[in-house]
Amino acid sequence: MFDIGIQEILLVVVVAIIVIGPKDMPAAMRTAGRWIGKMRRLSGHFRTGLDAMVREAEMEDMEKKWKAQNEKIMRQYPDGGPKEMEQTGAFPPPKREPSPDDEAPPPATSTDASAEAAAERVETPDSPPADDATKAG
Repeated sequence: MFDIGIQEILLVVVVAIIVIGPKDMPAAMRTAGRWIGKMRRLSGHFRTGLDAMVREAEMEDMEKKWKAQNEKIMRQYPDGGPKEMEQTGAFPPPKREPSPDDEAPPPATSTDASAEAAAERVETPDSPPADDATKAG
């Protein structure tokens, strides 16, 4: 990283012993170790933040590519995919023209509406049963 050799380290140790003195050397080494540890933690935290930002940027790019590819496929196959492929649900179901053989549902009548209203009434065990006049009505 810094390309420090054995000779440079030996020179630093000798100067440190002369300047600091042998009595205070353990305390100075402890202090230097703490500073180095703090710098490593800080650089690790910084690196983790940068990695997270890079991953988020890559995910945004991939999502844009996936969206563009999806739009291209949907434009290419608006009716639900190639005819020879089995439908898996990834595409919307193919649109088909209604044939005259298809039966239309019967129109709703007023009796159907009253039957639906009666079906919506729910009797609970605590409530008294509704009288026959309201049920028929």
